[in-house]
Amino acid sequence: MARLALALDPSVEDRFLADLVEAGHVIVARVVGRRDVLDCLDVLGPDAVVVGAGAATLDAELLAACDRRGIRVVALASTDRDRAEASRIGLHEVLDAEVEPAELEAVLSGGPNLPSRLVDATGPLESSHRADLPGVIAVWGPSGAPGRTTTAVGIASELAAAGHLVALVDADPYGGAIAPALGLLDEAPGFASACRLAGSGALDRVELERIAQRYSSPRASFDVFTGLVGPSRWPELSQERVTETLRVMRARFEFVVIDVGFSLERDEELTSDPFAPRRNAATFAVLSAADRVVAVGLADPVGLSRLLRGHAELVEHVDPDRIDVLVNRVRTSALGIDAHAQVRQTLRRFAGLADAVLLPHDGRATDAAILTARTLRDAAPRSPLRAALRSYVDDRLLASAAEPRRGRVPFGALRRRAIAV
Repeated sequence: MARLALALDPSVEDRFLADLVEAGHVIVARVVGRRDVLDCLDVLGPDAVVVGAGAATLDAELLAACDRRGIRVVALASTDRDRAEASRIGLHEVLDAEVEPAELEAVLSGGPNLPSRLVDATGPLESSHRADLPGVIAVWGPSGAPGRTTTAVGIASELAAAGHLVALVDADPYGGAIAPALGLLDEAPGFASACRLAGSGALDRVELERIAQRYSSPRASFDVFTGLVGPSRWPELSQERVTETLRVMRARFEFVVIDVGFSLERDEELTSDPFAPRRNAATFAVLSAADRVVAVGLADPVGLSRLLRGHAELVEHVDPDRIDVLVNRVRTSALGIDAHAQVRQTLRRFAGLADAVLLPHDGRATDAAILTARTLRDAAPRSPLRAALRSYVDDRLLASAAEPRRGRVPFGALRRRAIAV
């Protein structure tokens, strides 16, 4: 299912409209001209644009605008001239205007036309990750709902808004929360499916695009791999499978933001069976592979106590230089006067942490995000919490990047590569 904007001749649109709706797609716009399509991209945030291949609805400007926003373009050509012009400007997903609706649906639901855009999906993966960026970011926190999911979603959305290709992964073996937080379906856990394919050596770019669900937002869309809804599938998240899955994802995305489980207990210490599946294996695999670990705690006496104990365990598995501490919901109602100073003093005194990032309590913004199943950036763009997360992303995660890359880079870059060839 995708959000579609249509810019087709009325007679062509009539042939496809009912079938597209019946297939579950959401038609967010029906316009007649190229300028109308450009105007709706930021306002409506479609996943894909289906346009006529003629000059009235398709040109290089529209293609570039969609590239910057990560929006896919599929064109329907009525004449050989229209098809040739679409190919000249670099668009390769061009179908005949007389094509059957089922064929258009197969293209829209099956992902991009891979042979014309990408290298052989079964061949070696060339990493799109830049060495100056922390590609895999694990968001961890102790028990007690400190805000791991809210933080992970916020970080992913701010990275996507900065123009990077981002995947958000729910790897919590105790029950995923990302799918309901973003209003996505979670009947088939995406990350577990990816791990199962990785275990058989079948995970590649094609499968990643098939499994992922898309969170759509103007200029801040990203792919989501949903988590487990129950305990029955956590044995699929073995350490070897998770490690291989992250290797493939690192080659596909610039950033992989992962919400991991709270427990740092070694399962083998709790069971006499050395060959039994380990429920916390996914957490340890992610922490080991992560370039940056974000440790999230609550700003109240109980939450800070849990964070300090958990941080002491965390540094046994992760280099302290790779850990950023974020303290969530800082408020005077729980800590008294000058809550920020009290939090910093506690962290400095008991853990030697002098550079923790403090996030303000912003219940109205988080409630709005949950109510609308959107990110903080979309639901409450002016909220203090969103501003604090954006500052963290800019100052800590993107500070070493010379310049952000706008939009879904593989689309535009590979078009240009194809033209050059």
